Amino acid sequence: MTVSHPDNRGLRLLVRYIVLTLIALIFVFPLVFMVMSSLKPDLQLLTDTNSLRAFLPVGDISLGNYFAAFERAPVGLFVFNSVFVTGITVLLSLAVCSMAAFSFVFLNWKGRDVMLTIILATLIVPFETIAIPLLLIASKLPWLSFDGLTTGWLNTYRVQIIPFIADGLTVFLFVQYFKDLPRELIEAARVEGASWFQIFRRIVMPLSGPVIATAAILKFLAMYNQYLWPLMVVQEETYRPVMVGLQYFFQLNRAWGEIMAYLSLITLPVLAFYLYLQKAFIASIASTGVKG
Repeated sequence: MTVSHPDNRGLRLLVRYIVLTLIALIFVFPLVFMVMSSLKPDLQLLTDTNSLRAFLPVGDISLGNYFAAFERAPVGLFVFNSVFVTGITVLLSLAVCSMAAFSFVFLNWKGRDVMLTIILATLIVPFETIAIPLLLIASKLPWLSFDGLTTGWLNTYRVQIIPFIADGLTVFLFVQYFKDLPRELIEAARVEGASWFQIFRRIVMPLSGPVIATAAILKFLAMYNQYLWPLMVVQEETYRPVMVGLQYFFQLNRAWGEIMAYLSLITLPVLAFYLYLQKAFIASIASTGVKG
């Protein structure tokens, strides 16, 4: 039997940390460049791109681009719209898709496998192919509000939320995770007289932290980065999300410093959400190779 020398293990560990640090720096560099560029005037910003000064807080540093960005566009409103739409959609999607996956895995009903196949088949359908039909439907759908019955969902929050609550990818993630849960827990709960909803709420979902984090991150990124659909259904500034609001900075006088400031502001919610779910996300990745 060969015994590894302690020095060799230490050297391998050092090399591993060096490699991981370099990989982390590669991913961090764009963020550092974005933040540093947002603090510089346009002329200095373009000049510094030819050297490492682009990643350093040197030269004429100020928050002027951030103030100018708020003057050019209602940045706070755009960020609120995106966070509100994305947050509501993620919460509703996790609830609806997890319940659908629970029925596919633990309940026996006629046509279950066919329905699951149809749902998974939607993953290969590009959104662009259904955007126009969906737009026509949304423009004629009724809605009951405090003002009475109205027709059309355009220029509202609901037209950005409801069409994306259920999706095949989220259902698939929950189905695959639920299949690996021990059936003995479900059977024991049924013997004790627990209803299916009690099993779902008190047993299955508390054990599903990793898949909830994974599905939430993927859904958050997809919704927060939406551009085509909001551009089609929202013409009023009141309901525009951050990606559509980016157009304000490419009209008339283009200011790259203001663009970088705007990108820095709209990136903060994404980073905060990811850091909040980081531990659960890592656990979900690690659990993909664990069976039984």
